[in-house]
Amino acid sequence: MKNSVSLGILLTSLAYMAFTFHDAIIKILVVSIPVWQILFFRSLTILLGCLAYGRAKLVRQTMTSPIIKPMIARSVLLLSAWLSYYSAASHLQLAEVTTLYYAAPVVGTLLAWFILKEEVTPARWLAVGVGFVGVLIACNPIGLTISWPVYLALQAAVLWASAMVLLRKTSLHEKTIVQLTVSNVFFLVMTGVAVLYTWQTPDMTQLALLIATGVVAGSAQFALFEGMRRAPVSVLAPFEYTSLGWAFILGYLIWTDIPGSNVFAGACLILGAGLIIIVSERLRRRAAA
Repeated sequence: MKNSVSLGILLTSLAYMAFTFHDAIIKILVVSIPVWQILFFRSLTILLGCLAYGRAKLVRQTMTSPIIKPMIARSVLLLSAWLSYYSAASHLQLAEVTTLYYAAPVVGTLLAWFILKEEVTPARWLAVGVGFVGVLIACNPIGLTISWPVYLALQAAVLWASAMVLLRKTSLHEKTIVQLTVSNVFFLVMTGVAVLYTWQTPDMTQLALLIATGVVAGSAQFALFEGMRRAPVSVLAPFEYTSLGWAFILGYLIWTDIPGSNVFAGACLILGAGLIIIVSERLRRRAAA
């Protein structure tokens, strides 16, 4: 990749692909292992990997970071978003909660324009809109009414989008490995308290999946943080929709869920949203040159 924006798009797309694999592993584990324990093992695995790489130098850099407070604030937003999402998912159909959650790229683009003062071109707005319509068609939520779980799903979308905007700001001022360390220390402490009351001793297969969750999630977080460092939020937001396509692919391969024709129609629109961004950004660079 010859330019920062293209690399940011690639890393972000890979991150959301990895997050989908991560969610698939959690879906397998959550049948027998509490969510808190899964998140605890995930954070522990990521943190051990960071410490193995950075060692004492990483500890010093993390403790003396000038933006540790914003990074902790971002971690609070992320944890709140996940708790809201999981709470909503326990009461809503998958199609319903997915559609509501995918309001996040729209909210993220709005916040990037309002808070970060990013220039959101018509092509970027178009990409976000086309992608969201694709999600609506693919998920096909029927009979959705205003309720507390619906509110929680929308709250998760807003919290996630806010965290991504804050991530864009912190990623420009701190190394990715330091950000990973702060986030996962926070999650380790918060989930560790709950694990004391919900612990289930895993067997060897479950332990391997728990560790795999951390490896995949750590890779996804690293790619997402690095992607946010290299490209504006309004450029990257539509690529969050690509995780829906991976979700349907994994659903078929693992659980033999067969997508309907509406899924393929929605996937085409989601792919189109990404192409709109890629083409428009290339045209912008040529015009600038």
